[in-house]
This record gives sequence, C-alpha cells and structure tokens, in this order.
Amino acid sequence: MTMKASTRQVDGVTIVDLSGRITLGEGSVILRDTVRELIGKGNKKILLNLGDVNYIDSSGIGELVSAFTTVRNQGGELKLLKLTKKVHDLLQITKLYTVFDVKDDEAAAVKAFGR
Repeated sequence: MTMKASTRQVDGVTIVDLSGRITLGEGSVILRDTVRELIGKGNKKILLNLGDVNYIDSSGIGELVSAFTTVRNQGGELKLLKLTKKVHDLLQITKLYTVFDVKDDEAAAVKAFGR
C-alpha cells in the first residue's frame, strides 16, 4: 500500500493527512517532500495527522525526526496528531515520544500552536 499525503489549512495551521505506510523509499520521500514544500511556501505551523498511518519503519521514524528538525530550524513548529497504538509504541521504545508534541484532538492541536 502506497502512502498518500494531502494538506489542508485550519486557522493558519497546515494539517498534513497521511495514510498508509511510512517506510524506506516512497513513504519517507513523500513525507520529506511534503514538509520541504510547505516550508518553502512559508508554512511554519505543521500538524502531521498520522491517524491513518498503519506502519512506520526506522527510516520513517528518521524522516519524522528530520521533518521536525527542518521545521524547527526554519523557526516553525511541527506537531503530531492521532498516533495509532503501533506508532505510539514505536515512538515510546525509541525514546522519541518526548521529542515530539503529540496531540489526540485536532482542534486542541491547532490551538496549541503559537499565534
């Protein structure tokens, strides 16, 4: 199953709805390109909705960290939304859960971005 990414704007926050698998190759490339494109357009508040992401491998995790760093280096904020149990557990195991700002509720997540 290939990964899909679509973006929408809510109150100045760009929400990226991801679905499928973020794995070595196509999935991580789509994630990287999407984030780079948003930053390039000046979108500094990015919320990655992972509710429909059913699998992430180590390369996908690396890509999430890289996206987070890229956005922060540009003076932006990147948050994660709606982790599935599998992805949540993976972030816990890799000790990355504390690095990311993770939200379960979209409206609350949008409000959590600095104005």
